[in-house]
Amino acid sequence: MAKQKAKGLGDTIEQITEATGIKAAVEMFSKATGIDCGCEERKAKLNQLFSYNRNINCLTEKDYNALTDLIAPSKDTLTIEEQNVISEIYLNVFNYRLQLSSCGSCWKGKIDELRKVYNEYKLND
Repeated sequence: MAKQKAKGLGDTIEQITEATGIKAAVEMFSKATGIDCGCEERKAKLNQLFSYNRNINCLTEKDYNALTDLIAPSKDTLTIEEQNVISEIYLNVFNYRLQLSSCGSCWKGKIDELRKVYNEYKLND
């Protein structure tokens, strides 16, 4: 049977554990003890968080206008309200809801992703 292409990180980890024999050992342990290893749930969560083929939706005019101010390079901090707006836009574009956080580097990465989409629109103006 041909292997399916990995949809995300969870599938990749499963492929590695199968190739190394770790998956078989875990399954044997789970069967012997009756304890579920949680592998399927973990794989699904990792595939959701780190998907290799994300669908990207178009920016609405409202989202584009909101991003104009929010992704300014000089912006060092985000208020809770700004985090909520960015989180909503990120959900609209990437189909994934961000968690509010005080982690500046976490937000920087997500804003950089939105900036790439935003810049595509800016180039086409």
